[in-house]
Amino acid sequence: MTPKLTNSVLYLMSISAGLVVANLYYNQPLLHQIATDYGVTEAEVSNVALSTQLGYAFGLLFIIPLGDKISNHRILKLDFLVMVLSLIAAATANSLLLLIISSFFIGFTSSIPQLFVPMAAQLSDEKGRGRAIGIVMSGLLIGILGSRVISGFVGEQFGWRVIYYAAAVLMILLFFILQVKLPRLNPHFPGSYGSLLKSIFHYFKTEPALRLASLRGALAFAGLSALWTTLVFLMEDSFGYGSTITGLFGLLGIAGALGATVVGKLSDKLNKNRIIIFSAILLIVSWAIFLVSGNSIFGLVVGVILVDLGLQALHITNQNIIFSKNPQGRNRINTVYMVSFFIGGALGTTLGALAWQHYGWTGVSILGLILSVLILLAHLFFRKI
Repeated sequence: MTPKLTNSVLYLMSISAGLVVANLYYNQPLLHQIATDYGVTEAEVSNVALSTQLGYAFGLLFIIPLGDKISNHRILKLDFLVMVLSLIAAATANSLLLLIISSFFIGFTSSIPQLFVPMAAQLSDEKGRGRAIGIVMSGLLIGILGSRVISGFVGEQFGWRVIYYAAAVLMILLFFILQVKLPRLNPHFPGSYGSLLKSIFHYFKTEPALRLASLRGALAFAGLSALWTTLVFLMEDSFGYGSTITGLFGLLGIAGALGATVVGKLSDKLNKNRIIIFSAILLIVSWAIFLVSGNSIFGLVVGVILVDLGLQALHITNQNIIFSKNPQGRNRINTVYMVSFFIGGALGTTLGALAWQHYGWTGVSILGLILSVLILLAHLFFRKI
């Protein structure tokens, strides 16, 4: 019998998603400090963020499908062990290469929050699915944005390594709470692990709505990753601000992320096509604002609020669409979507660093604008009429 989704469990999943996914983003406001510490270029140190995102994508591909096959509690035990060890390894890394390797495994194991999103969809009823997804996503988005605020402050006050030690302790405490409070789900996929992974490609080939949602999500997150990878460099070069101020920009995004629950409810009621078009237009507007705001803190503030709001509106609506079918395979469907999402993020990190290196903030802004226009064009051309 499937356990009932209580509000306490729902908010536990939301908070847990935020705390774990924060591990992915602690490094972004600290890249300048890390580059200085190791004596490397900005382009070289961006590989720390790139490695973390690639690790996350691989974790989505190889860990999250297991949610359709084995108990969620069994997955958590091994995952949290490797996660804690990886965080400690990052804190003690004596070279950029070791930090990059450690960051890959931090990303790999921090994919666990993506078990919570389909779990919320599974435990909720049809009418409340968007709300449940929105609440979990709200926690996840706040974790993404809040992590930058915390790491920026901690890094500037105590050094960049301290945040990794603190995260390791936090993950140990969270593991024990989840073991006690999280409902145990025991799925019954009959095949082998190999056949489980193979079935992922079946969903990708047979679900055009999933393919389109994956493309939209990948392009949107590529833009956001390009922004957060290069914003710290803009703050240092144009305004002379350290990682604390850059991290505080995360607070602006939290204002947009808090709207995730509202968007989830709206996606249960309103036409999802209209929400997607509105989201794409909002992303285009935000990047147009960034383009003319390289020397304006006010413009950057407005742009960050709008880009985060546009992304989370698009993201939640995408997930509500893909989770509405194939309930027995929601973890694998989420794998397809989120692997695409974070491959887009990794691509955005790389392109953003290159755009910054060669064309500065103008290049980064034009890159984000192109990616956002592609979202709108792809949706208009390939959606079902």
